[in-house]
Amino acid sequence: MKTADVFFRESLAGKLVEIVKNREYRFVYENDYSGPPVSLTMPLDQQVYPFDMFPPFFDGLLPEGYQLEALLRMKKIDRDDPMSQLFAAGSDTVGAVTIRKTQ
Repeated sequence: MKTADVFFRESLAGKLVEIVKNREYRFVYENDYSGPPVSLTMPLDQQVYPFDMFPPFFDGLLPEGYQLEALLRMKKIDRDDPMSQLFAAGSDTVGAVTIRKTQ
């Protein structure tokens, strides 16, 4: 199981958990998080968001095209491993959300 810490403007907002690779994921807001939602598709009125595929919001943070190919080669990441791709690219995303692998 892989877990990522999800930050919104450097505040820990929640965790993204890969339960079954490419089949089951869960995003959970931290109990004490009081900032804006990390995505309009995941408002704060619900704490847990289950997904039966890699969550679209986080998929949108991943590089595409040439940048994806370069990342896969440079980091030796499997094309079918979106969590590892997110760990590799998540600290340098466009916007206020950043991702760090949970230690």
